[in-house]
Amino acid sequence: MAITIKKSVKVLIVDDSAIVRKILSNQLNQHNGIEVVGTAPDPYIARDKIVAIEPDVLTLDVEMPRMDGITFLRKLMKFHPMPVVILSSLTPKGSKTVIEALAAGAVDVMCKPGPSYSVAEACKTLVEKIKAASRTRIDKNTIAQNQSDTPPKRLNMVETTNRIFAIGASTGGVQALTQVLPALPANAPGTLVVQHMPARFTTSLAERLNRDSALNISEARDGDHVIPGRVLIAPGGFHMLLQRSGANYYVTVKDGPSVCRQKPSVEVLFNSVAKYAGANAVGAILTGMGHDGAMGLLNMRQAGAHTIAQNEESSIVFGMPKEAIERGAAEKIVSLSNIAQTLINFVQN
Repeated sequence: MAITIKKSVKVLIVDDSAIVRKILSNQLNQHNGIEVVGTAPDPYIARDKIVAIEPDVLTLDVEMPRMDGITFLRKLMKFHPMPVVILSSLTPKGSKTVIEALAAGAVDVMCKPGPSYSVAEACKTLVEKIKAASRTRIDKNTIAQNQSDTPPKRLNMVETTNRIFAIGASTGGVQALTQVLPALPANAPGTLVVQHMPARFTTSLAERLNRDSALNISEARDGDHVIPGRVLIAPGGFHMLLQRSGANYYVTVKDGPSVCRQKPSVEVLFNSVAKYAGANAVGAILTGMGHDGAMGLLNMRQAGAHTIAQNEESSIVFGMPKEAIERGAAEKIVSLSNIAQTLINFVQN
């Protein structure tokens, strides 16, 4: 009687963390019927390895440099459909990322192991999901239909681990920032600030605020990364915009015409945050003259961000916050003394 040799499921692990790739490879290779045939730190390298190795199943992280996992998943299902299991810290049951991943064509989703879930236990579950995925028939027509229902040019991710604070201020803003920024914890989300000031003055402002805060506060330079614990202040005479590469945020600093009669402009910053961060951001418009940032804050709110306006009683000039409130841009209206805590409450909840 002929002996049938079971074929192992060939797995390619795609994750930007070298530690995660190593741990998963070691753990998965200990299970019968699973063979890790390769790893990749980002979707571009994964693309080449898929062609060269022809794995049966892909495990895919969401937050990665150069291209996020959901975007890569959509492209993969369009040009090279195959079983994919999303493995990420962003996939608790019922989260928006789960829905996006499944709609994009993922066979299954799973959270990375946390404090209450050991790596060994998690890998046992992952093995089951990988084996089940390998037996799945990928329906190209269903995937095509789901992708046609998805906006083709989504620039912000549904959710990310790192959040963004965006703050705009004008007249009275220096005093306001000296209260808000020192009240934020050292691990606060990456924070972008536009304070209306001429060139060279913002350097001194950043240095002064940095001395009194647990955060790393500096004047922004083109290409600076936006990371937890860091505050970037737009340099006087230049606009500052948020950008995204994969799941990583950074800023561009550039010249250009004044917007709302201002350079730097809060409007420019807020619009870029709405575009690239969406629901991953919290915006706050503080004391100031004029209407700069009012429509930008509204765009942020419509993109899913939480939004705050300083109240009249604590504003030195109730111009910018008033304009934002009248446009329906402010989700909450709070006093200056409560701005920092409200920012933190939004990301904690």
